Amino acid sequence: MKCLLLLALASATVFTVQAQTKDSLSFIKSKRMSDADLAKKREGKFVTGIPDFSSDPVTGFGFGIRSNIYWNGKRSDSLFAYTPYLAKLKANAAYYSSNARELVLSLDVPYYKGKRWRYRVDFKAQQNPSNLYFGSAEATLGQLRLPSTPNGGQTYSTYKSFDQARKTLRPGGTGEAATVTDALSNRFRETEFMLNLKADYAIGNGKWRVMGGYEIQHLSYKTFEGTDADAIDPITGNEIKAPNGTSLLRRDFDQGLVSGLNGGWISIVQAALIYDTRDFEPDPTRGYYFELADEFSNKAIGSQYNFNKLFIQGRVYQKIPIGPRTVLGARVAAGNIFGSEAPFFEFQDQWSPDGSINALGGKQSLRGHRANRFLARSMWFANMELRVRLAETKLGKQRFAFGVAPFFDAGTVRDRWQDLNFSQIKTSYGGGLRIAWNQSTMLSFDYGISKEDRLFYFGIGQAF
Repeated sequence: MKCLLLLALASATVFTVQAQTKDSLSFIKSKRMSDADLAKKREGKFVTGIPDFSSDPVTGFGFGIRSNIYWNGKRSDSLFAYTPYLAKLKANAAYYSSNARELVLSLDVPYYKGKRWRYRVDFKAQQNPSNLYFGSAEATLGQLRLPSTPNGGQTYSTYKSFDQARKTLRPGGTGEAATVTDALSNRFRETEFMLNLKADYAIGNGKWRVMGGYEIQHLSYKTFEGTDADAIDPITGNEIKAPNGTSLLRRDFDQGLVSGLNGGWISIVQAALIYDTRDFEPDPTRGYYFELADEFSNKAIGSQYNFNKLFIQGRVYQKIPIGPRTVLGARVAAGNIFGSEAPFFEFQDQWSPDGSINALGGKQSLRGHRANRFLARSMWFANMELRVRLAETKLGKQRFAFGVAPFFDAGTVRDRWQDLNFSQIKTSYGGGLRIAWNQSTMLSFDYGISKEDRLFYFGIGQAF
C-alpha cells in the first residue's frame, strides 16, 4: 500500500508540473544544468537497479536489490533543465542468512507542482547485527583496545592485529564463561522502524530554503554475551568456537557511561536552513551547499529521551579546465549533541536534510576507518575529492559515464564543543571509481587507507 501511494503522488506531480510555464520558475534559475549535462539527460520514466550481495561473519550471506524509479518528464517541460528529476522513488530491500533484513522506501519530489515546495517521505524497517561500537567519548581517539583491557593496558595500532587479539581465547571474568572470545564484543544488533516526513520551501530566488520535518522511530538493541563466536586457541593456534564475553557497549551501559541500550520510542522535530546553488544534485559540476540543521527530541513530544543535535556543513564544487569533466569537491562539517540524556546511538550519526552521515568513520565521513570508529559529543571532519570523468558510452537507452576520484579525509572528536581544534586529527586517503548511470544514479567504489586499516566501500551516491 505504501508503494502504491508513493507511486500515485509521484505520477500526479509529473502531470501537474508539465503544465507549468517558465515564468513561474524564477526561484530556480540559478540551478540550471550545464548544456553538456542537459543534452545527455534522459526523458520520461525509467528504472535503475543493481543486485546487492554481501557476506559477513556475523550477518552471513546477504542478497537484495537497490533500485530507483525516476520521473524526468519531457525535454520541453519547464522544470527539465533545473531539477535532477521531477520525482524519485528509492526502494532497497535485502535479506541475510542470519535473519538480518532491510526495507527502505524513499520518495523525493522537488518543487511539487512547479512551486517552491519540496517534499520527502522516508520509511525504513531494518535489523542489523553488525553495527560497531568502540566507545562514545574522546578516548576513542586512542589506539584500539580490547573491551576487557583497562586503561593503560595493551593497545593495537592496526585493526588487523586488534581483530586477531579479539578472537584469542582469554579467561572469563565476572558473569562470563570460563574461557571466552571477544570476537563480537564491539558489535551490537539494532532493530529499527522509522518514518520521516520533511518539507522545505524555497525563499526569494531559490538559493535559500527553510525546512521542517518530523521523525518517529522505534529502536531495540541486543549485545552478544554468551553467543558462540570465532575464537583462536592461544596454545594450538587452531580456530574454534567459544562463547563471546561481555561487550564494550554492555560494559559502558552497566557503568553508567552511556544510555539508550534499552531502546524505545524516539520522537524528533527537525528544522534546517539551507543555501544551495548546485547545478545537479546527484553529481554537481559547480555550486555551493550550506546547511544549519537541528534535531530536537523531548519527552513532551512523545520521546523517551531528551536531547538536541546541531549539525553544520558547507560544500563547494568547482569545475576545473582539465579533460571533458573534472570537478574539485570539498566539504567541512561540525556537529554537537546537547543534553546529558542523549542515548549512545545518537552519537553515531549526524542528521542532514541531504542524507544522514555516519560519524566519525566509514564511507560517508572518514574512509579508511571503520564506521563509528571515533565518537564523542562534538566532532568535525573534512573531505576533498577530485572527480575526473574518463569515458562515456550508451548501451541501448542506458547511458553510462566512468570516472575516478582520488580523495583525502580528516576529522576529530571531543567531549565538549569548546575543545574542538586541530590536534589529534585522524586522516585517511584513497581512490574511487565512479559510474554515472543515466546521470542521476551514481555508483561509487572507494578504497580508503589509514594508519589503522584499509577498507573497500561500495554504494549508491557520492560521499558528499
